Amino acid sequence: MNHTTPAKIALVTGAGSGIGRATAVALLEDGWSVVLAGRRAEPLQALAAQAAELGQTALAVPTDVTDPDSVQALFDAIAQRFGRLDVLFNNAGVNAPAVPIDELPLDKWFSVLDTNVTGMFLCARAAFGLMRRQLPQGGRIINNGSISAHTPRPFTAPYTVSKHAVAGLTKALALDGRAFNIVASQIDIGNALTELSERMTRGVLQANGTTAPEPMMDARHVADAVRHVAALPLKANILNMTIMASAMPYVGRG
Repeated sequence: MNHTTPAKIALVTGAGSGIGRATAVALLEDGWSVVLAGRRAEPLQALAAQAAELGQTALAVPTDVTDPDSVQALFDAIAQRFGRLDVLFNNAGVNAPAVPIDELPLDKWFSVLDTNVTGMFLCARAAFGLMRRQLPQGGRIINNGSISAHTPRPFTAPYTVSKHAVAGLTKALALDGRAFNIVASQIDIGNALTELSERMTRGVLQANGTTAPEPMMDARHVADAVRHVAALPLKANILNMTIMASAMPYVGRG
């Protein structure tokens, strides 16, 4: 970035690992000041320290996105430190065991919905409020969707429901934000290689009942997609983007 340009402020939830961490690193490289939110303090603080060594600005704020008070404290910290927020990458999410729906413990259902839907809503709600009040007004909310926002895998009812809900939230934010120069996007990700998805390289249940390994892509490609959307002027938007391992079993039957 040009040194005369004030740094823009981004918040990444789920920033301690996987796609969130890769995206936070990419935004820091692009000159953003990045707020790192996640449940575990240690990886957030390690990334913030690494950024500081490189002359970058990162603020680690341990956060439970399912807790309204924790989310409020996160946004209070952003307002106090930076006074504004330009981009939220609403990334934090969890999954549930792939078992027949009648065998799924109800606490797993509530965990997925609380994190992937309510948690995403709470962060979007707080970001919307800050972006609406700040001067200059406006900002961008980028929601982490999934291929599951369009079609399910076997035995993934909670996750599939949650990501369909994210699609509705994204559209509602895109509509409701028009009056306040707030734009919303959804990035649907398929088979990005992270600590949680590594098991898929060894075999995952397919729609036809077989188990097969699936092609994966580096999480850095997702980070590059987010940094591209984040860099757009607010007069332009990518409402929906699907980024996936090219040969994963999505396009076609099965």
